[in-house]
Amino acid sequence: MRKVIGLLMSLLLLSCSNDDKEYKEINNRLDFRIPSNFPALAQDISYNYPTEKGFELGRKLFYDARLSADNTISCSFCHEQAYAFTHHGHEFSHGLNDQEGTRNAPAVQNMAFQAEYFYDGASNSIEMLSIVPIHNPIEMGETLEGIAGKLKSDKAYVKLFRQSFDDGQVSSGNILKALAQFMTMMVSANSRYDKYVRNEPGGKLTAQEMEGLTLFQDKCASCHKTDLFTDSAFRNNGLPPNPNLNDLGREVVTGFETDRYKFKVPSLRNVALTAPYMHDGRFGSLQSVLNFYSEGVVHSATLDAVLQQGDVLGIPLSQEEKEAIIAFLNTLTDEEFITNPKFYYKT
Repeated sequence: MRKVIGLLMSLLLLSCSNDDKEYKEINNRLDFRIPSNFPALAQDISYNYPTEKGFELGRKLFYDARLSADNTISCSFCHEQAYAFTHHGHEFSHGLNDQEGTRNAPAVQNMAFQAEYFYDGASNSIEMLSIVPIHNPIEMGETLEGIAGKLKSDKAYVKLFRQSFDDGQVSSGNILKALAQFMTMMVSANSRYDKYVRNEPGGKLTAQEMEGLTLFQDKCASCHKTDLFTDSAFRNNGLPPNPNLNDLGREVVTGFETDRYKFKVPSLRNVALTAPYMHDGRFGSLQSVLNFYSEGVVHSATLDAVLQQGDVLGIPLSQEEKEAIIAFLNTLTDEEFITNPKFYYKT
């Protein structure tokens, strides 16, 4: 009997002393739910469904400056949680050696509900979109292979990759998958407006906010559709081209002149937090944005039809109407999203 017990103890000690390379933790799938007032997903997340460890790895990567060539710029540098993951107060994204890009950093929220990304639609995959800023010489100026090479010498990363994916490799593909899992879970759907439409506690709107909602539905919702507040289309909204940039918008991707000066319609969720506005960050306030739409729209060959009714350009609005719309837009701020500790990582 003593021999049997001794043998069992030896086997137990041997299994505990084995290198943890042989050990595989249970990597549970996360509970991803589509909010009841949201449309269907635009991305098929079944091929890279978020898991506990995959999400943890993606979050760690999102906040790691080693994703840039000189180890100074992380994804979170231009996408700050407190401002719906935008680069608050900056007209353009900043990158290596404090270089400036040519476009305002878009919000990172509800990404799995989008079919195309960036103002010009340069990517249509939530797994592949991270390549764009990583490879951009002004933003992060790095390669996926270069990032993988750095991380392979970090024991914490090696373990996380092993826990997150079946092949366990620190690889380009798994870096992109982990970032995609993190972004998939970044759902913003608990603003006061959401609680109002779902008839939940805390969803009361004031008379002015209700007036703003009615005005918004009448004057703005043709482009800012559904409770994502975007139709995800590419439209020319009549902004005079910035002479210092002459950004051609969607035409840069498609090559078609009919797409000139067309940019993706942004979601208005958390919009009160994401100034400055437009693809080039030219407006510092929502008041300025509405002033533009009522008084500043410029005609061009590709101007969107909804902004030209006969001889009238833009969207006629009184100051009182603008104030009501702004009051409504403020109800789209999701405090739970911008303060949620699961989206924050202390480096």
